[in-house]
Amino acid sequence: MKVQALPKLPGFSVMKPSVPAIAFVAFCLSITAVSAGNDGGSNDKPTPASAKAALTVSATALQSETWPMTLAANGSIAAWQEAVIGAEIGNLRITEVRANVGDRVDKGQVLARIDSDSAAIDLAEARAAVAELEAMQAEARANSERARKLQAQGFFSPQQGTLYLTAELSAQARLDAARARQQAAELRLSKTSVVAPDNGVISARTATPGSLTQPGQELFRLIRGGRLEWRAEVTATELARLKPGHVAKLIGPNGQSVPGKVRTVAPTLDPQTRNGLVYVDLSAPAGGDVRAGMFARGEFELGQTPALTLPQSAVLLREGFSYVFRIDGQAAALNKVTQTKVATGRRKGERIEITGGLGAGQRVVASGSAFLADGDTVRVVAGSAPVPEKRP
Repeated sequence: MKVQALPKLPGFSVMKPSVPAIAFVAFCLSITAVSAGNDGGSNDKPTPASAKAALTVSATALQSETWPMTLAANGSIAAWQEAVIGAEIGNLRITEVRANVGDRVDKGQVLARIDSDSAAIDLAEARAAVAELEAMQAEARANSERARKLQAQGFFSPQQGTLYLTAELSAQARLDAARARQQAAELRLSKTSVVAPDNGVISARTATPGSLTQPGQELFRLIRGGRLEWRAEVTATELARLKPGHVAKLIGPNGQSVPGKVRTVAPTLDPQTRNGLVYVDLSAPAGGDVRAGMFARGEFELGQTPALTLPQSAVLLREGFSYVFRIDGQAAALNKVTQTKVATGRRKGERIEITGGLGAGQRVVASGSAFLADGDTVRVVAGSAPVPEKRP
């Protein structure tokens, strides 16, 4: 075929195509051809890459155990009984103080001494009066005996005999009164020594050498027997569950456990707080780490009950609720996890009781739940520690 040249028009010129332009046209034609070939071929799409595990975890399941049923409470520690030791005589000077706060004392031990000079003088005077009246009473008795004999022989009238008998009885009465005054003087002298009424620990002291005493004035305060008690406050419902003899466990200031036993339960409730008091005898003596006046928490043991438990590392706390990541399926390698809300109960050591939300035999992620989200794929390896992997 012969190609004829086009005639040149006036005012126009024909330009020859450049090499880059020719190359661009060829590239476009090749793209069009490839597209046309794909349209006529198969419509299958490429298969996506398999899902990658977000975490390597170990699985665990509910474990049945027998745990104690406990009841938590708060309360104050106080002395079982606190004796107030005071002066029984007044206007006398304290000469010596032998006990201080924190000292352990025995019953009858001298704690302080009071000036005894005036009391000793009063006792000596009372003894002298008794001796005088004893002599007068002996004389009156002898006169009365002679009068009875002479009256029997007819030398005395009945009236005179009665006078001698009355004199004897009066002398005996005056002697008895003098002896009572002597006993009072002896008692007053004994009260110049302030003694402990029972074994215990001195919890307070106000006695000062040189000060004057007043009747009833407090000099010492004594925790009887060194015994302490925990006065736990519980609600009316909880109060009905507690009985004398129940075992209690108090948490000390250093975290140590202090055993105790319920002595009695208050018969009434506080009208302001609507709480009742439970009196617990503590085994810890006064003066140790547990002291009177402390506020402490503890728990009562109400018996043994079965419990379904999980490790605490398997339970995740989010937004105030407890969750576990349930492993779907029974495959040994890759599995998906589902975030499941559960109800929790008691705690003991590193385990926590599950009271609802999870069935028996269902596997959950043992640890590392904080790295997971609902629907993630995990690799389950028995006995392996969780190792976070980079998400795809």
